[in-house]
Amino acid sequence: MTSTSTTRGRPETYIRFDGWLGRVENAFNIVAAASILLLMLLAVAQIVGRNGFDMPVPGFIDIAEQAMAVFAFMGIAYCQRLGGHIRMELFLGKLSGRPLWIAETLGVVLIWLVVATLIYGSWFHFMRSWELGDSSMDIGLPTWPSKLVIPVALTLLLLRLTLQIYGYLRLVRDPEAEPIAVPVLADIETQARHEIEETLDGDEEDGNGSDTSGGKPGNTGGARG
Repeated sequence: MTSTSTTRGRPETYIRFDGWLGRVENAFNIVAAASILLLMLLAVAQIVGRNGFDMPVPGFIDIAEQAMAVFAFMGIAYCQRLGGHIRMELFLGKLSGRPLWIAETLGVVLIWLVVATLIYGSWFHFMRSWELGDSSMDIGLPTWPSKLVIPVALTLLLLRLTLQIYGYLRLVRDPEAEPIAVPVLADIETQARHEIEETLDGDEEDGNGSDTSGGKPGNTGGARG
């Protein structure tokens, strides 16, 4: 799945909204990635402290449970923008032109309805936790921050889906128009070519990282480009 990046012929408001939304999604995704890194470091401290010094991290399980909401949901809109979610393309791969864009529109509308329902339910779940002062079992960590993350992240996803619905409707109206801010289904040949290029790039980097030239000058590795 790929997304176009040129701006020729794009509606200005659409461009600005897509750019603003992309920056917010990038920030959310960075927070999600940072939470994974911090949780990994905390897990190392937990293992070393428990096994080496008999001093486990207090409330490690509580912290890990709360962090799950951050790294599971805050990158979801970013992934949707890139078309990275798992999808069934056996049917869509046989379509092209207006039928393809109609099918994509219907699929995104269905997801939009599901996400809107989840936002409604998760918001009231957060409010209940806030009003009751719910906390974790071990160290009494408040649970409302992690529960607030879910409706906020899903709202960002809903905005991305709304933008994609508009983008697909443009293509339904004019199938020859340039796809804007929507994932584009790559054919099998394109996917295979990308995989081959990535493999070759990886092999070149591995080759440049070590001297496999048998002592010949000029092939001792180093930075590329």
